[in-house]
Amino acid sequence: MTDRRLHFEEIEVGMSWETGGIQVTEGHILAFAGLSGDFYDIHMDDKYARSLGYPGRIAHGLLGLAMADGLKNRAQTQLAAIVSLGWRWRFTGPIFVGDRIQASIRVTACRPTRHADRGLVTLGFALQTQRGDTVQEGENDMMIHRRAAA
Repeated sequence: MTDRRLHFEEIEVGMSWETGGIQVTEGHILAFAGLSGDFYDIHMDDKYARSLGYPGRIAHGLLGLAMADGLKNRAQTQLAAIVSLGWRWRFTGPIFVGDRIQASIRVTACRPTRHADRGLVTLGFALQTQRGDTVQEGENDMMIHRRAAA
């Protein structure tokens, strides 16, 4: 079986791709609240969210980040990832129940490591809704396999 994932030496700064999308449901928000323990009113109470000027409850920011990672992991472009090393992330707008989100991903940096079998890649993200609004953005540092040791 051929490994079609992109390995470190096949990845270049400037490469970019779009993920598929996913519709954010009430079930996602409720499940995330239960998992995280974050039951703040803005996520659970439509009336409270409307009192702040929103049309209804908004999804947890960390739910958006988790969904962005999931979209990355099921995108057509697959990386030979070993591990995620960190995130730098900004929440720039609300995600509402019913929004369809998808991510644009761009390679912003690549560098070898002292280990001949891996390298580091930084991915830039823009998470957008069906309206074209960027609601979250940031970067993810990943350790990636090489096909052959350098």
